[in-house]
Amino acid sequence: MKMLLSASILGLAVAAPANARQLTIDDLTMLSRVGAPTVSKDGHWLVWQQRETDLAADRGRFDLWRLDLTRKGAAPEQLVAEPEVNETSPQFSPDGSTIYFQSDKGGDDAVWAVPASGGAPRQVTNFKGGFSGFKVAPTSDKLLVWADRRPGAPSLEPAMVKKDPNAGAGRTYDQLFVRHWDTWADGTRSQLFVLPLTAEGATGNGVAIGGALVGDSPSKPMGGGEEVDWSADGRTVFFALREAGRIEPTSTNLDIFAAPADGSAAPTNLTPDNDGTDNLPTASTDGKWLAYFSMKRPGYEADRQVLMLRDLATGQVRALTESWDRSVGSIAWAANGKTIYVTADDTQETPAFSVDVASGKVTRLTQEGHVSSISVTPKGLVLAMNSLTAPDDFYLLSGKKTARLTAVNAAKLAGIDLPTVTRFSFTGANNDTVWGYAVKPAGLAADAKVPVAFMVHGGPQGSSNNSWSYRWNPAVFAGAGYGLVAVDFHGSTGYGQAFTDAIRNNWGGWPLEDLQKGLAAATAKFTWLDGGNACALGASYGGYMMNWIEGQWPDRFKCIVQHDGVFDARAMAYETEELWFDEWEHGGKTYYEDPAAFEKWNPVNFVDRWKTPMLVITGEKDFRIPYTQGLASFTALQRRGIPSRLLVNPNENHWVLKPKNSRQWYREVLGWMDKWTGKKPE
Repeated sequence: MKMLLSASILGLAVAAPANARQLTIDDLTMLSRVGAPTVSKDGHWLVWQQRETDLAADRGRFDLWRLDLTRKGAAPEQLVAEPEVNETSPQFSPDGSTIYFQSDKGGDDAVWAVPASGGAPRQVTNFKGGFSGFKVAPTSDKLLVWADRRPGAPSLEPAMVKKDPNAGAGRTYDQLFVRHWDTWADGTRSQLFVLPLTAEGATGNGVAIGGALVGDSPSKPMGGGEEVDWSADGRTVFFALREAGRIEPTSTNLDIFAAPADGSAAPTNLTPDNDGTDNLPTASTDGKWLAYFSMKRPGYEADRQVLMLRDLATGQVRALTESWDRSVGSIAWAANGKTIYVTADDTQETPAFSVDVASGKVTRLTQEGHVSSISVTPKGLVLAMNSLTAPDDFYLLSGKKTARLTAVNAAKLAGIDLPTVTRFSFTGANNDTVWGYAVKPAGLAADAKVPVAFMVHGGPQGSSNNSWSYRWNPAVFAGAGYGLVAVDFHGSTGYGQAFTDAIRNNWGGWPLEDLQKGLAAATAKFTWLDGGNACALGASYGGYMMNWIEGQWPDRFKCIVQHDGVFDARAMAYETEELWFDEWEHGGKTYYEDPAAFEKWNPVNFVDRWKTPMLVITGEKDFRIPYTQGLASFTALQRRGIPSRLLVNPNENHWVLKPKNSRQWYREVLGWMDKWTGKKPE
């Protein structure tokens, strides 16, 4: 079976001019990136933050934009735009008259406000020490702020720290989680504070509401405003937090807490009986309900995320989507409190769904593309949506009709011919149906063949789905003259929890079988793929698979690109920070308790079989799969005399985020592939 991934609403079927050219990394770097949509309660204004690339400064810069939803054909316009100033996180006041936002004007982060209709911004907060985010209470009289402060800090006032002029530079620790993602622990935690808000601003340093809890809320490194919320009456703050301590690096037990906004009492744990993850607390606007998702299995970060509903009056809880075998990824309430809008991975797509509060019935609302964010309006849903061949733009979903609201990158993509994406399925490991897609370069002659870029996704509980990426973009590989093939092997999301679970204790088993059968199926189906001239590439788990392929499938590829991949499972077990992940994936025990589980699929045990030329990429700030894993892989290659190259990014973590580093990454990757496939670089 094969199916063309085409959706004109996303711009996939738009014909390019006759003199069209291919997408390049330079194009990708300079595209504008829209944030989540924020719509005023009356549906008048759509506001968002938009990132532009400052290549000279090697960073992104953010401005605020708005769109008048009451005027047909209205064009987006900048609401706040000051050179060298970042404006982010726009939020409306409950009456829609004011837009609050975060700004670093003057060098220190503060909350600012601007009239929704336009005008001069004014500063709202004036405390010291910086902060990470904020939320305005639905009653307009309070401001919730989260900031890194020392545990137990009574307010936002930074603690006075005496410096010993004779002290050394060394850091000392007495328990694990000494570093996380890309940051060394410094004794602070992300904590919540509430400030009074008046027409004059939010004065003072606020009051802490976390009580004696020690942990990060929102969670680190990825958590944000979706992990905290106000009650409808503005008296209570709901938040997710994993309590810290010696179990923190082995625990996925985030709980939902409720705390009085005046700090008058300690927080109450609303989910004490569940030792898995509870997150995304989202209160209904009518004040009756609290929605959130829950995972049942402790230690498993990719368990099914079931939509839960708590009656705030009685405390009764029910699992609203227990019978739906998908994971809820975001939550948004309808104004009437009768419907919840969610997103979830589903067979290489990430649609929007509605969930009936009374019955739990789930209805799919979009068909193709990746819905990255939802904002509920009186006239329907404003969606941020992208695809493999289109970056995020905004759309209005009203009933069954979807209308495009923006074309943010129309000018930058003018004259560029984007590739064609075709989905296919085949019988993989365990006789299960496995899905993949092939990306065909635009303008390819009928009888032409192109070398294959065989891309393996990370996670491993992730998906090569119909979504836009700035780090591993299939359209850029197609633009460079490669036919990209990706397969959603066992362990991928969007196919039911059993399929996702199948990779546990099976890293090098069924997934490799799926990849082997998937590549064979793709090259048999698509005659434009030169199956004998292929390179494999992947990062994170995909990088692990590159190391595994070196020893288990050594004669298939002309070259390999391995980014941040596990090379030695034994070293990984003792070097990574989030131990819950590595231990769960190998059966739930430590290495010293069950070394056989780690050694079964350990690439280091098969270095004697390695022969394929490999490019190794790593980041010095990567604490998930430390750069020593990449160095060890490179050492193995060099000692065996295998053609190899090492790219080390001193200022990147598990990802490559800086514009210049991104361009270098693509040049190195495509240059390596060009060399070994015999394809000359342009």
